[in-house]
Amino acid sequence: MTAPLHTDIAIIGAGPVGATLACALGAQGIAVTVLDHAALPPMELPAFDGRAYAIALASRRVLEAAGLWEHLPITPGPIRAIKVADGRVGERPSALDLDFRAEEVGEEPFGWMVEARALRVALNRRLPELPSVTLLAPMTAEVERADTGVTLRLADGRTLLAKLVVGAEGRQSPLREQAGIRVLRHDYGQDGLVGAFAHERPHHQQALELFLPAGPFAQLPLAEAGAFGASALPHASAFVWTEGRAAARRLLALDDAAFARELRRRLGDRLGAIEPIGRRWHYPLTALHAQRYVATRLALVGDAAHGMHPIAGQGLNIGFRDAAALSRLLGEAIRRGADPGHPEVLRRYQAERRPDAMLMIGATHLLEKLFGNDVGPVRLARRLGIAAVDRIGPLKRLFARQAMGLALRG
Repeated sequence: MTAPLHTDIAIIGAGPVGATLACALGAQGIAVTVLDHAALPPMELPAFDGRAYAIALASRRVLEAAGLWEHLPITPGPIRAIKVADGRVGERPSALDLDFRAEEVGEEPFGWMVEARALRVALNRRLPELPSVTLLAPMTAEVERADTGVTLRLADGRTLLAKLVVGAEGRQSPLREQAGIRVLRHDYGQDGLVGAFAHERPHHQQALELFLPAGPFAQLPLAEAGAFGASALPHASAFVWTEGRAAARRLLALDDAAFARELRRRLGDRLGAIEPIGRRWHYPLTALHAQRYVATRLALVGDAAHGMHPIAGQGLNIGFRDAAALSRLLGEAIRRGADPGHPEVLRRYQAERRPDAMLMIGATHLLEKLFGNDVGPVRLARRLGIAAVDRIGPLKRLFARQAMGLALRG
């Protein structure tokens, strides 16, 4: 019989959160084995596909510590200003809006727009650089957890022994299901549309969050459109657009010219001529929260533990905070000679991360209900509230720090 393989930490799922956790642990010299059912190099798409992530300042620091930021092949576009407004499609912007500027908080931008393909390239470059990280992809495994350790029976017949297994497989996490961890779910009855467009006028590194009756619409500044090689227009932005499911299907069926007109109806003339670039993506909007983030020799991170409405653009950033906290706690345990899968280590991880995620899920749910309401008095009240925040310096700075991921630990 072949001798079993050994590792300290096994991570199931090599998506952005799982692979970043592996890099963060590997940077500390911790033995990590990452398994994913798909091969990773094909995930490096040769052309811009329309997907990008809004990476908060705190998340950039996580990526830098993991050695990933320096490997991004395209310089990310910074977000230095955010405008929050309430309105209707085709309506002139209200004077009662909220303008955040990064210099009001500090020297750093609020965040950066990082292409999905660029982050995948960085992950694929960094993982092989780390001697203590083993990547098995494509690979599946049957996982058995016990008080004494974790046994993974690999699809190729080998056995891998670990002290802890991390579920980073997304919202349908098999490890979470196997552990019998219940999940609370809420379906918003909406779809999120995601993509990008080139435009005539500069965005001045400003993002727009426009609250419309059907749901929020966000424009997020990308690097110059020339980086995407897809349009003669000189500037580019991403969009995250919420609609009811029937309306979303109609929008997805439009040709580029008609889709551009719908984008411009929401944006107005602030960016001039518009041309869609890359693919359009859509997904159902649901909230999800695991009642526990841990079980015997198991920790959940990212979408396996929580999912939220994209109204504040914080879903992936919360996942990166999971990776930062778990890598720090596991590193501390291993350096003092303790068992990284011990219940006390896992208890500390859950105690640190679950309240943060619950707060953000609750906040995004409340925002969706408040701003998805088109009743006249409610619209007036929220516009007055937005205007009030714009004029109360300490409260405005608190909101700005939360957007940067700095208001809470992580």
